[in-house]
Amino acid sequence: MTVDWRPDRGIRRTVLVLAAAGAVLFAAGAALDAMWLLGIGVWAAITAIGMELVYRP
Repeated sequence: MTVDWRPDRGIRRTVLVLAAAGAVLFAAGAALDAMWLLGIGVWAAITAIGMELVYRP
């Protein structure tokens, strides 16, 4: 049985929060027809994906 290392959980939580925030902002931007919200949502999702790809525990 392996024990989760604390920094791994922190990075995973950060990736999940960024992805969720990106999805919410993207949906809100699409619903409100606000390009700046769409842009922030996309960049949050890109950051989450980048962190997931770079940091592999």
